[in-house]
Amino acid sequence: MATRRLKGSEKSALPNARAIGPADQHERLEVSVIVRPQAREALAERVSRLTRADRSEGPLSREAFAAAHGASSADLAAVKAFAHLHGLSVVQEHAARRTVVLAGTVAQFTEAFSVELKRYEYPDGTYRGREGGIQIPEELEPIIEAVLGLDNRPQALAHFRIRKPAPKRRSGARSPPAQPSSAAKASASAVSYSPGQLASLYDFPQQTAQGECVALIELGGGFRPQDLQTYFAGLGVAAPVVTAVSVDHGANQPTGDANGPDGEVMLDIEVVGAVAAGASIAVYFAPNTDAGFLDAVTTAMHDTVRKPSVISISWGGPESSWTSQAMTAMDQAFQAAATLGITVCAASGDGGSSDGASGSAAHVDFPASSPFVLGCGGTSLRAAGTQIASEVVWNDASTDGGAGGGGVSAFFPVPSWQQGLAATTAAGARSALSGRGVPDVAGDADPETGYDVRIDGTDTVIGGTSAVAPLWAGLVALANALNGRASGYLNPLLYAHPAALRDITQGNNGAFEASAGWDACTGLGSPIGQQIAKVAITTES
Repeated sequence: MATRRLKGSEKSALPNARAIGPADQHERLEVSVIVRPQAREALAERVSRLTRADRSEGPLSREAFAAAHGASSADLAAVKAFAHLHGLSVVQEHAARRTVVLAGTVAQFTEAFSVELKRYEYPDGTYRGREGGIQIPEELEPIIEAVLGLDNRPQALAHFRIRKPAPKRRSGARSPPAQPSSAAKASASAVSYSPGQLASLYDFPQQTAQGECVALIELGGGFRPQDLQTYFAGLGVAAPVVTAVSVDHGANQPTGDANGPDGEVMLDIEVVGAVAAGASIAVYFAPNTDAGFLDAVTTAMHDTVRKPSVISISWGGPESSWTSQAMTAMDQAFQAAATLGITVCAASGDGGSSDGASGSAAHVDFPASSPFVLGCGGTSLRAAGTQIASEVVWNDASTDGGAGGGGVSAFFPVPSWQQGLAATTAAGARSALSGRGVPDVAGDADPETGYDVRIDGTDTVIGGTSAVAPLWAGLVALANALNGRASGYLNPLLYAHPAALRDITQGNNGAFEASAGWDACTGLGSPIGQQIAKVAITTES
């Protein structure tokens, strides 16, 4: 049988990883196969109109999208026939998500896709992985667009930072005290806000988001209902209805470690629940793999029961850590979300302009770098009473406290609504964008001006762009409720109406400097909530 290499499937080992032997040939795993959409040209034209802020058609219903642009029955049948030929079982097929989930052993998948699966050891543990590309039958080359899950390395990091405690002064010291470090100075001036206080400072609409559902994508950890009851009772806000949705066997499994993924899950729920009271929250738990991440996103998008109108994602990683097939498949999912009228918000990362990648080169975080995602960057905010006194780029990198991610994509081209923009480097040079610029918007993310939250029974303060994505998602849910319709794909509208945001012009995130207008640190700026809600119902730019 003639085979072809699946475009964009090439993979290399993680940095500092080494192969320690073959994968267990009897190990069972599940793999997600993504197939092409129906009527691709018509779908592309609809998406193109949305990028031009043309909303004359209105969003497609989930049912209409599935019928027009889901996978065809013939394509699904072709993948299933391939699976049966190699002894693989079909555990799930979903036409709207264009996904077939196959199950089998390492030996069966090795033979089916002509890959060599090995065990790898790296500083944070071990994983099952592969190097090189995936082979698929020649006749399936036009049909299959991605094969995800053969490799189970952690795909993404949660983008939150727990505030470090202030250094304690030693008692009984005889020598004069040393000059305080920058970390100590920062802790001495630290402040924190409830999500509701930040919503007020950002002029969010003063109403409920009753009837809206916000989806949260989580790749580990969990929440405890009692913690949520205690937290929201303390705020004087009714606790939201929170539903855990299992994807690829993921589950609500609190670890008891606030510094682990529980911190992300609880932060997301508490921010959305506090700023968008009345909205229901659906938490889609999935494994932290490329397959799990995509499956969680598409499951949320095509959920015909809960029907979320906003998706918040606080997980991601440098573009360089993704295969191009995975980024392309995820971006296609976000394009589909745009046609469904779903707004997708994603954190831009906490590693500054390097996004935490090895070396000093600039990187941006995916999925925030998708042109169909509202990339959410970070600021440091100080208030005076009920007003914002100052807001600058978040950058505590000198004290290992993190910095807002942002820069220029090496994978996605410049979208139409960013044409003509330039990034300002820390050296003061201006350079026209060579790729999609990140982020689009910003909000308070500095742990030293962070969010009051409750995690695993403990009240604490958290920052990071992980808090900004649910903050914006909550704002969008409020706008949806206020306007009586979904805001949908906001990026083109926001770039056409920059006065709806508070421009941030001071600070840097490493390689890039804030400047008037859009910049690669805080995008267009932080929200003026009432203005954002008005922009969201604009029908053209």
